[in-house]
Amino acid sequence: MPLMAGFPFKNEPHRRYNPLNDTWVLVSPHRTKRPWQGRQEAISDGRRPSYDPQCYLCPGNRRTGGKRNPLYRSTFAFDNDFSALRPIVNRKSSIVNRQSSIVNRTLLRASPERGICRVLCFSPRHDLSLAQLTVKEILRVVEAWMEQHRDLARRPYVNHVQIFENRGEIMGCSNPHPHGQIWGQESIPLLAQQELNCQSSYFNRNHRCLLCDYLEVELRLKERVVCDNEDFAVFVPFWAVWPFETLLLSKNHRASVADLRVRERRSLARVLREITARYDNLFDIPFPYSMGWHQAPGDTRIHPVHHLHAHFYPPLLRSATIRKFMVGYEMLGEPQRDITAEASAEQLRKRPAERFEA
Repeated sequence: MPLMAGFPFKNEPHRRYNPLNDTWVLVSPHRTKRPWQGRQEAISDGRRPSYDPQCYLCPGNRRTGGKRNPLYRSTFAFDNDFSALRPIVNRKSSIVNRQSSIVNRTLLRASPERGICRVLCFSPRHDLSLAQLTVKEILRVVEAWMEQHRDLARRPYVNHVQIFENRGEIMGCSNPHPHGQIWGQESIPLLAQQELNCQSSYFNRNHRCLLCDYLEVELRLKERVVCDNEDFAVFVPFWAVWPFETLLLSKNHRASVADLRVRERRSLARVLREITARYDNLFDIPFPYSMGWHQAPGDTRIHPVHHLHAHFYPPLLRSATIRKFMVGYEMLGEPQRDITAEASAEQLRKRPAERFEA
């Protein structure tokens, strides 16, 4: 169903379509007035020492297994000591008996998966985050992403490179030292594949890039744009599921982070600093989120279908201590949210874009 002109989106329940992964989200804006007596999270104030002798990511410290970190002064990448994937797997093993019935072979399927997982420390400082780094320091992170992407994508068994960051204890982050991860794997994972399929279908129907067209709409309407510069824009997508979810999109059509030009890298560093600072200033805390890039698979360069973009998925809902949970209807039906994307974008736009000081 197309967008209905005159429909009171601010007050009435409705569903919004996500063309990027062919799903829907139920929006119930009238529920923002309900009283809250649910769980409230304990949020750290973010105060940490600049160096922690017990941190396995700080410069010079020893990691589990005996390896010692170098005295790095900028970014530092290494193979994860507890990697979820391995570059060599036993392809002779079989979880399902080949002699079992056709039904069992159809329903009980498994296959070996190769890959490599790396950790990328954003800074030697234990007490900082992206929002607190300088543009020059974030630029080094962007260039490290590019270097790691190129290195992993060149490996013959890697068809997908996933760059991501989990920030905050409630996002499952096991170490507060500023860092992210880069995984290269043989298969294209489910959510990335869904987006690739939708972008390909849109291009085949319209001979245009889905996200180029969507970016044009958002920049024209401006009601969901949080911040932008000459090369990147950040907005709360029309179909956002998480309360303050944002989409970071390159204004120029690029297939992967490895394709970024010199000016674009600095533009990306500036917009990353701005959106993370706005997040921190929203509730005056180190804002938790999961962030990650979706891009063309493998070592693709110029590609008319796949458009580089990053998702920010923060869980907080009404304050520093109230978060959204995906339960009940969301687990059994489809995602649901109360606050509209437009209201979320307005709140983020009002927050300062300067460095957040813990």
